Amino acid sequence: MKPTGYYTHPACVRHDTGPGHPECPQRLGAIDDRMLTTGLLDALERRTPTPASAAELELAHDRVYVAAIRGLSDELRDTVAAGGPQRRSIDPDTVLSPHTWEAALAAAGAAIDATEAVVRGTLANAFCAVRPPGHHACRNRAMGFCFFNNVAIAARYALQRLGVSRVAVIDFDVHHGNGTEDIVAGDDRILMCSFYQHPYYPEWDHRDAPNLVNVPVPAYTKGMDVRELIEIMWVPRLEAHRPQLILISAGFDAHREDDLGQLGLVEQDYVWITQRLMDVARRHAEGRIVSVLEGGYNLSALGRSVEAHVRALADL
Repeated sequence: MKPTGYYTHPACVRHDTGPGHPECPQRLGAIDDRMLTTGLLDALERRTPTPASAAELELAHDRVYVAAIRGLSDELRDTVAAGGPQRRSIDPDTVLSPHTWEAALAAAGAAIDATEAVVRGTLANAFCAVRPPGHHACRNRAMGFCFFNNVAIAARYALQRLGVSRVAVIDFDVHHGNGTEDIVAGDDRILMCSFYQHPYYPEWDHRDAPNLVNVPVPAYTKGMDVRELIEIMWVPRLEAHRPQLILISAGFDAHREDDLGQLGLVEQDYVWITQRLMDVARRHAEGRIVSVLEGGYNLSALGRSVEAHVRALADL
């Protein structure tokens, strides 16, 4: 039986967003602690990814944008070396630190390496415990804690370099994956299905494209209602698309204990969603799923939710 992969990289912890920022290094610590104390990590194949190259980032982002982020990173390192400020704000939410570039390359590299391993058949599926997250990163804009769109890069990598013809991108973060939408809208090789709290961050004019299945839900929506919407809105489109690979933007901030959102999901809802996607993957994609961490800011709820999600992926 093929194992479930667990990808993480020490560079991801060194991305320093500053005191009080919700997208903090402790998020990965909470996940690792939970995986270790429950013994789940022993059942997984832990792998350290190769950082993505600039050419791989450019599968989903404009070359000028990639170069600009690299330039800002180099400039900040020079500023810090000269005794200047330790961080630079890209926008009110998105913070660049001297190690952000390396962390972002590691996060994108994890999504790419996991996708390659799953498509090649050395892993059954995989989860990437990485940061910074990616689903708000647009083709040429960083926002919402995100610099490069890990899942969109992996989707384009699978299509252009691994011979995959059809990909599904699933986004269950409490916030709309506007960056992913910006990159994949109109690409009929990629079906993007999402639910998210609305109205909420980000303010975004939703694209009207046939390959997007947007399911906005009001605050305080509970898990059973989300499950019903998935059955009605996602599953028929997934079955029609027949994806050969499913990529998940796995945000856990829709959990009822997470203060960055007002939805009402619990761990068992993430198990149900994961198992439902596994059903589709078994029928059309030889079981191939790669899940990449997005949101989730209550550390206890994050650790428990990731454990539930990965346990379901590993069929444990």
